[in-house]
Amino acid sequence: MPEASRPPEADSQPETVSWRDLLAEARRRLAASTAVDTPEVDARRIVEAASGSSPAEFDSVLGRPATTLTAARFGSMLARRCEGEPLQYVVGSWGFRTLDLMVDHRVLIPRPETEVVAGWTVDEVERLAAGPCREREVVVVDLGTGSGAIALSVAVECPQARVFATDVSSDALAVARANLAGVGRAATRVSLHEGDWYGALPGALQGSVDVVVSNPPYIGTGEELPPVVADWEPPVALWSGPAGHEAVQQVIDGASQWLRPGGSLVMEVASHRAHTTAGMAAEAGFVEVRVERDLAGLDRVVIGQRS
Repeated sequence: MPEASRPPEADSQPETVSWRDLLAEARRRLAASTAVDTPEVDARRIVEAASGSSPAEFDSVLGRPATTLTAARFGSMLARRCEGEPLQYVVGSWGFRTLDLMVDHRVLIPRPETEVVAGWTVDEVERLAAGPCREREVVVVDLGTGSGAIALSVAVECPQARVFATDVSSDALAVARANLAGVGRAATRVSLHEGDWYGALPGALQGSVDVVVSNPPYIGTGEELPPVVADWEPPVALWSGPAGHEAVQQVIDGASQWLRPGGSLVMEVASHRAHTTAGMAAEAGFVEVRVERDLAGLDRVVIGQRS
């Protein structure tokens, strides 16, 4: 019998494409997308994530061929970004101070202004550790922890801190738990608690907390947000209520009951309501209340001490 003929493609090798070619494709498609403001940056971050390369390795990776699986991952990520999904969710992680955090649609995207909030919290912990808390741990409560960005930064940067992090969202706590697993020994000083604000905390902590920190929802119902925020990030972490300061008021009111005398309250707030929020804290009995600015020069952080 004659030998069966082989299909012509059987002898051909699969076509390979380099990461340099894929980078060029990403730049082209992202530049054409009306949903993307920084195509060059986004293209590089997508190639880094899809190829599994660090920023330092990026240039050396470009000449290498992508595998079938990594090229498919690249294509999926690029399509999601072109459709407007935030870059942080597309690549699945984002830097925050010293941390590399897992992030997805279950939590707010970590932002530079929140890094400033974490920085002021670290300063308050260090101040207390050098003074009234010199002989013991500094007890820190992070309300509405989301990805765990603030709580984990404090734990990693302040070895004297014992951190209790709460969130009403079990989905958010699942992300925080994943991030907690990546901070090494500092994780032993962090506990996660599900529930509404202070109601999630162990009752024995009332009156013995040294620092309360929170990035609560502070957007009013009638206020507008960019589509990249409003359409993708979790509503429960954005919208406070009709006035925009309902959640802020809850944090302030509870802090006066849970903090020790001399303990600190640190909050991220809406820049256009920062001084109103500072007034709310003063009315609740906090002293030395001040407003600090973020990296963009906007009033962003309210800090006060329980009298």
